[in-house]
Amino acid sequence: MSDLPAPVTRDDVLAAQDRISGRVRRTPVLAPVGDDPVWLKLEHLQVCGVFKTRGAFNRQLAGLERGEIGDAGIVVASGGNAGLAQAYAARELGIRATVFVPETAPAVKVARIESYGATVRRAGREYAEAHAAAVDFGDVEGAAFAHAYDQPDVVAGAGTLAEELLADEPGTDTIVVAVGGGGLYAGVAAAARGRARVVAVEPELAPTLHAAVAAGRPVDVAVSGVAADSLGARRAGGLAVAAAQAEAPVSVLVGEDAIVEARSRLWRDVRIASEHGAATAYAALLSGAYSLAPGERVAVVVCGANTDLATL
Repeated sequence: MSDLPAPVTRDDVLAAQDRISGRVRRTPVLAPVGDDPVWLKLEHLQVCGVFKTRGAFNRQLAGLERGEIGDAGIVVASGGNAGLAQAYAARELGIRATVFVPETAPAVKVARIESYGATVRRAGREYAEAHAAAVDFGDVEGAAFAHAYDQPDVVAGAGTLAEELLADEPGTDTIVVAVGGGGLYAGVAAAARGRARVVAVEPELAPTLHAAVAAGRPVDVAVSGVAADSLGARRAGGLAVAAAQAEAPVSVLVGEDAIVEARSRLWRDVRIASEHGAATAYAALLSGAYSLAPGERVAVVVCGANTDLATL
């Protein structure tokens, strides 16, 4: 559609990789054991425990280069992880940060955001309401807006994990990612386009990209479920939809039980403490929502670990 933004490109991702080098971790890839053809990209080991740290640094560093960020700093709306990453990056770069979160944001994430020196403000019960409040704040105070998932700098930063993955495991056929607003998917798609297939996995109770692909544009959907704290965007971003139109992903949905079981299996079998949203990608394989072809080499991105360990 003509009103969609141009998709992020691999050149954008490579520029982001250069920009954030030395500020984020190059996370390892866990090789399979025996006949298991599934690799795990351990992005939950990223600084702040989430892939969003990559996009946060890229957004703020690029914003500083362009002269967009002044004394008011940056403002972001987040269910938790984007705010955490932006707050950390802002502290490291000496930038003021204000983070708007829904009233339902997990206390463990809010406490960590505040520990990085950011000001936290609560607004509404869903991400969309916190987003509107953050935009208003930016307009009034002059803070530069950092989108949680639908900004070229943020998307390009997320894509750097796929660059690492494909450099470490160039024989990868398929990369499986969880989708909320679609920033991770759009970045991975940009980096992998023409090199690896992308499988976009969403909870049945938050099918934002699935609905957008069907409609040909971002549309609002109702969101709920165990993964809503990290995959709870009400609509997919325009950059994610543009990426899907540039090269259609394999789009699958998984149920609540499958997500819970995948998270449990990651802990029980691999000792990975993931959040439900991060386990959603793995759930597609365990549940059979995505079936591997003979000889297919698949990498699953475990994208976040900011969870309550007492619930494992």
